[in-house]
Amino acid sequence: MTLCPIAIAVGCKKCPAFTVCPLKGVIGDYKPPEGADPKPQADGASRDK
Repeated sequence: MTLCPIAIAVGCKKCPAFTVCPLKGVIGDYKPPEGADPKPQADGASRDK
């Protein structure tokens, strides 16, 4: 559900704060590309010693 007034008016991609907006996928209409793989997390548990 789109709650952001800018996303409702013009869409997330056209918003001037698009690159820094942490909520574009929560209150905006942005959806990541389907083929995008999530970045692996560097948690230290998977390191070889």
